[in-house]
Amino acid sequence: MESFTAAEWNLVQTHRTPAQVQRFLTAMPYNWERKGGTLRSFREVMKKGEAHCLEAALVAAVILEQHGYPPLLVSLESQDKLDHVIFVFQRRGLWGAIARSRDLGLHGRRPVFRTLRQLAWSYFDPYVDYSGRIVGYGPCSLYDLGNYDWRFSAKNVWKVENYLREIPHRILRSSDRRYERLHERYKEFKRNNPDRQAAYYDNRDQWML
Repeated sequence: MESFTAAEWNLVQTHRTPAQVQRFLTAMPYNWERKGGTLRSFREVMKKGEAHCLEAALVAAVILEQHGYPPLLVSLESQDKLDHVIFVFQRRGLWGAIARSRDLGLHGRRPVFRTLRQLAWSYFDPYVDYSGRIVGYGPCSLYDLGNYDWRFSAKNVWKVENYLREIPHRILRSSDRRYERLHERYKEFKRNNPDRQAAYYDNRDQWML
């Protein structure tokens, strides 16, 4: 508590559940990194008022750590190297996630998954766009970084990104036929709806927005 400013601590105290944190992050503007790449800590995200996926995962980790949730992340590895990072948590033995993305289908998930593989698989269909396809997932704990300051640093915390690249990723197998069907569906949707996000997926009841 001593490390937080009064405003930060108020935010922590008013966002005690994963659903509350997800709503907070969903409402936050997306960080498009228009002035160059960033990887801001919780404190710097709060100052700037915007976050991309990994920054949002760090925010969720800091807030919910204060309510008893360990800082666990999962890296979703894509064939086009545009990976996605989510904060994961358990409730009554089931896994859920908090996430921020440019794409609606890549936000959080309700805690309904028995395994992390099932959770990762729930992102497979919405991940398919012009080039994306999930090929693996890597779970990790930010505690593995030791004393590295991913919570309050005034500098970009690139060590977190490097760590996520280095951790082992488990293969997420999928059929080419399934991928190609989803790929064609996405391209057709965007031809007809260039300014809309795809939201036609069957698992929307699992989403936490």
